[in-house]
Amino acid sequence: MPKDHANAKKDRRVVRSQEALKQALLALMSHKSFDAISITEIVESANYNRGTFYAHYENKEALLDDIIEELIQQLLASFRAPYEHQDVFRVNELTANSVKIFDHIHQHAEIYTTLLRSNVMPNLREKMFLALKKISMDELEYPATGVNQELLAIYSIHALLGLIFHWVESGFEQSVSYMQEQLILIIQWRPMEVKAKKDA
Repeated sequence: MPKDHANAKKDRRVVRSQEALKQALLALMSHKSFDAISITEIVESANYNRGTFYAHYENKEALLDDIIEELIQQLLASFRAPYEHQDVFRVNELTANSVKIFDHIHQHAEIYTTLLRSNVMPNLREKMFLALKKISMDELEYPATGVNQELLAIYSIHALLGLIFHWVESGFEQSVSYMQEQLILIIQWRPMEVKAKKDA
């Protein structure tokens, strides 16, 4: 058997076993906390042994990190979608259909819901924030307005994540298209004045 073919088969086996371990962990996390899950439970659920687990991961935290990292890479791809093939990205011309981040979240609704309900949520949110902030700072250049670009990125990303996690917490009460449309309206909404409500 040619060496490349053997490596390809080996790679498929690695991917298959890693995917089984990920799915086993997520299944366990759907009804118990991450801290309460043992490696023995993970491998038994995945129908593997501990040796297979340790061939791929140092501990269960590394397995969880692999799940989160895969999600984040897909999240970043969806974030880039509106501007990836443009030299100049005009925010005021952004259309609802070009916003892909809600599609990504909805496609992985079960995983996000599981992670949201678990005790790993702060870890997930922090990693999502840092990844989005980095590409926002590295890949987008705003015209000089006196606004601190890092503070603007922090403000914008926290706002976006707030919308996303509210949507997940609501059980995806609104449709993807509704969330896309509302995000565009929010981005473009620039009130000149706001009335203070008075007590009746």
